[in-house]
Amino acid sequence: MTDEREIIREIYREYWRSMIAKDADALHSLMASDYHLLHMTGVKQSAETFLRGLLDGTFNYYSADHDSIEVEIDGEKAVMTGRSRVVAAVYGGRKSSWRLQGDFTLRKEDGAWKLTGSKASTYDRTDEQLVAFAGWKPAFEEQ
Repeated sequence: MTDEREIIREIYREYWRSMIAKDADALHSLMASDYHLLHMTGVKQSAETFLRGLLDGTFNYYSADHDSIEVEIDGEKAVMTGRSRVVAAVYGGRKSSWRLQGDFTLRKEDGAWKLTGSKASTYDRTDEQLVAFAGWKPAFEEQ
């Protein structure tokens, strides 16, 4: 019997392999037609907009080492939380190491699991890392 949770974990690993390789076709094959991404900056993007940013150098990922991939399945829907140590440079920031968390939703379509949405955040982070990563500043520095 196929372990559905392991299939979904492999989707997460393939997602990161494809992000690093800038393989938009492979990423698109993992996504449902209504996929959307919510960045930790609060920007919501469609798959097409996000993939365009990956290809034009707005988002650059160099490596991803996975700390955990948790999966819960409820019939034809699932949620997955992946935590990975990622080396990335985005939005013109410098290349740095980040602990990124992705909270994903999935739906089974024609027998295959597809990503329907994701929300990016960090875990075990410092304010200095957020400033370097995406130009974010703590509220007290914005005054």
